[in-house]
Amino acid sequence: MPLSLIPLMLLIVPILEITVFLLVGNLIGLWPTLGLVIGSAILGALLLRSQGISTLSRIQKEVAAGRMPGREMVHGVMIVVAGVLLLTPGLITDTIGYLLFVPAIRDAGWRFLKGRIVAVPMGGGWRRDPAAPPQPMPGVVELEVEDFERRPASPNSPWSDGRGGTLH
Repeated sequence: MPLSLIPLMLLIVPILEITVFLLVGNLIGLWPTLGLVIGSAILGALLLRSQGISTLSRIQKEVAAGRMPGREMVHGVMIVVAGVLLLTPGLITDTIGYLLFVPAIRDAGWRFLKGRIVAVPMGGGWRRDPAAPPQPMPGVVELEVEDFERRPASPNSPWSDGRGGTLH
């Protein structure tokens, strides 16, 4: 979606939500409509908690096995988006939020996204053996305490204030 459509969506979505509120309110009444919105937010929070914890567990298992948890991370993002949509007052956003809690819908989103995103591990990559010591990254010099000493700043240093002190 082009970024230029965002202001238009910020105008259209609330208008659609108000329209749906009015239509549903006319069909079932004011209090049932409000109960539906409040109940949806509560149910969304509970779903976010349970599915979020299970997704986090799957991410940890994938990392421990030395695999990139791409699918689980995308599922996690979709679950967070679903939770935000369910906590947002509105019946349209609630419907989209509930759909994102369905694993088949999230898998379809993963299939759509997996060729379009690249996950790059940080901190030296994924290790096969979590007990193995980390391997140094190329171009990184590791210092021991005895290799380090503090000296007064050079006036020519970019980290110096020009008077012998350092910038903070």
